[in-house]
Amino acid sequence: MINITRLYCGEETPSDDIRYGQKIQKSHHGLPQCWEGSADRVPCSASSRRPIVVWNSTRTCNLKCVHCYTDSENVAYKGELTTDEARKMLVDLGGFKVPAILFSGGEPLLRKDLFELAAFALEQGVKPTLSTNGTLITKEVAGKLKSTGFTYVGISLDGIGEVNDQFRGMPGAFERAMRGFKNCVEEDQRVGLRLTLTRKNVQDLHWIFDFIEAENIDRACFYHLVYSGRGSNIRKDDLTFEESRLAMDIILSRTEDFAKRGLPKEILTVDNHVDGIYLYMKLQEKNPARAQEVMDLLKWNGGGLYSTGVGIGEIDFCGNVHPDQFWMDHTLGNVRERPFSEIWMDTKDPIMAGLKNRKSLLKGKCSRCKWIDACGGSFRVRALRVYGDPWMEDPQCYLTAQECGIDE
Repeated sequence: MINITRLYCGEETPSDDIRYGQKIQKSHHGLPQCWEGSADRVPCSASSRRPIVVWNSTRTCNLKCVHCYTDSENVAYKGELTTDEARKMLVDLGGFKVPAILFSGGEPLLRKDLFELAAFALEQGVKPTLSTNGTLITKEVAGKLKSTGFTYVGISLDGIGEVNDQFRGMPGAFERAMRGFKNCVEEDQRVGLRLTLTRKNVQDLHWIFDFIEAENIDRACFYHLVYSGRGSNIRKDDLTFEESRLAMDIILSRTEDFAKRGLPKEILTVDNHVDGIYLYMKLQEKNPARAQEVMDLLKWNGGGLYSTGVGIGEIDFCGNVHPDQFWMDHTLGNVRERPFSEIWMDTKDPIMAGLKNRKSLLKGKCSRCKWIDACGGSFRVRALRVYGDPWMEDPQCYLTAQECGIDE
């Protein structure tokens, strides 16, 4: 994730410690606590992060989104983790010092034991967050989310009105998601918007920012398209390089406007670490001193170097562990057979070994780019989908060879 609010505007946000190594506490020995007894589980370095775990708690979903990476439908699927198995998994995640778990799906609100398991995760010291389509968040559900202790609820939205409904595969999904937002805000539940950028909704970006302000939404994440699941079928709708740059210009300017007016919003882009370099280049033009501070933060973070397989991981419906939620065709193990903590640190798998030390493996444009320590080669699974090679350059890098310092 690229935190636009923190990097471009210099405004502190809740996750700065994990993302940029801020607020490192000291032990009684005067040394950084890092994972040892730290309530906030602050890492000493990006490479030492414990992963935020995405758990696809159910594959069942009441919608049928055209870009769904799990290819979910409104049917019952066999083999999903039971309540007892999930509790055992959460105990292990707590002992492993995982900072947060993202309950995802399918639609996680269709899982009957969701609130029980979220409360149990919190007891283990793992912050529960939720990724939902928002259509099932009634006033009662919003109240339960708040009382259970969900630290954040992300509601997916992919455009205005019919554009969103076409993406979601259900008429009326937009209006139901709107009610979900309102119900969360009324309960003082921290809520954010999640949008995957495509050619069909990029023209709505200004409206989305207007909506964030009008509805008192705390956070927004703008995702770059990843070619997995049904998302592989809409590659033709992915943004061109020029469209990606124009989208970033809007996101930067509107986020800056929020900051100047004192509106506490956290705006991020996701799944393309090139955004951080683009942001840095824009800052160089207007505030070189701030730009250097941003580059230092980007290098601490490492971009793709410490994302998939290090700072983010995934457990699917049946307990299979994957490098991230878009890489379900590569399984590292199953939590029914071995704890997640053991699977995650096992580098006998060549993909996992490579992800934990990928810099020397990168090929193409990424291997020659001067920004490698800040971008880290960005998103590996997108390279795999396009080139059949996870170490090839990210095909969605929209920087020119000259901007990358490459002499063609």
